Amino acid sequence: MTGSTQTLPAMVRMALPSDGPSLAAIHARCFGRAWDEAAMAQFLGVPSCLVLIASSHEDAPAQGFLIARAASDEAEVLTLCVLPAYRRQGLARALLVSLVQKLRRSGTQRLFLEVEESNDAALGLYRSLGAEAVGRRPGYYEHGADATIFSLAL
Repeated sequence: MTGSTQTLPAMVRMALPSDGPSLAAIHARCFGRAWDEAAMAQFLGVPSCLVLIASSHEDAPAQGFLIARAASDEAEVLTLCVLPAYRRQGLARALLVSLVQKLRRSGTQRLFLEVEESNDAALGLYRSLGAEAVGRRPGYYEHGADATIFSLAL
């Protein structure tokens, strides 16, 4: 599957407390400074956080997830990751589309997210959903890379 650009239907569901270990494992495969099971458990236990899991089909284990936090009429994506073997198959898009639908139903007006400026795939995805770059965070990432701040009107 690595390198595939085929878009497959994705299954997206709300995460359960029992998903904490698999979320931590996915995060560790995607980021150098990963969040552990304790961090995942904290997000899973906060009513203002939405934790969504995606997989390529119903019986597949989690292959990607996102965590978003809502406050008042705004929300922000805290993390979004897809296992390397499942990238460019529509899982990140499915997660974001599902998040946007849930946020709209709850009355949220705007979604914010940051992305490393060199992450062309993520930049393209966010722009394709209508997100606009509204700022920069120099040196935002621990390895010194800058982040672009995106805003999406809901």
